[in-house]
Amino acid sequence: MRFENTGLEKFRVDLNKLDEILPKHGLIRAGQWDYERVTYDRKFDIKEGIYYLRVQGYATEGDVGAHDAYIQLMKPILGKYYYPHGVEYGDDEYFPERLVEKCNQILEEVKKDLEPFNEA
Repeated sequence: MRFENTGLEKFRVDLNKLDEILPKHGLIRAGQWDYERVTYDRKFDIKEGIYYLRVQGYATEGDVGAHDAYIQLMKPILGKYYYPHGVEYGDDEYFPERLVEKCNQILEEVKKDLEPFNEA
């Protein structure tokens, strides 16, 4: 599921600011990066299953591995985890309404916190 109207896809932010701010909202980068891309995940383990809210981006300038990059954010996504295959984002997936509302709230807070650092 894509979150279409967050406005985050218009943000370009220094990687170090993302690494500082997103964990405050439970979005962790951990090992989900390469030299050009990053993914911040927040895991939800609820009775309907395991879900991941993902905020992804790609470097428009610099090198992620060197912690010296500007990241263009993309539309956030929500996916359901299936063992052992991975995360599915399809339109036919079921996403509990309360989870979608919580994710929207988190994304609004993230946008508010990142706005002062938007370089776009």
